[in-house]
Amino acid sequence: MHDFDDWLSRINRTRENLLFISENNGFDWQFINWYFWHFLNKNPFGHSSTNLGSLYKGLVKDTFQSFKHLRITQHAHNPVDDAKGNAEALIKMKNELGLKIKL
Repeated sequence: MHDFDDWLSRINRTRENLLFISENNGFDWQFINWYFWHFLNKNPFGHSSTNLGSLYKGLVKDTFQSFKHLRITQHAHNPVDDAKGNAEALIKMKNELGLKIKL
């Protein structure tokens, strides 16, 4: 967790507007939040997270749509591959759908 925190500092020196975005954030957030508080007595993301699927639904203004077609890396329940695929989808949301976000 110290390495994770150091990496966050390197990519965002001001620590402003750090967002934890994942799919399924209800599941992933529990681990990230607990581990940061347990080992560092803080969570650099604050007290909330954002769901990638919900973010996409808002962008396209349709609660029945899924972002999953934006992934390039196959979602195989391998944590690294799944994170890569979700990052690819987020980048497409920024570049192709106009999501205002710093990456």
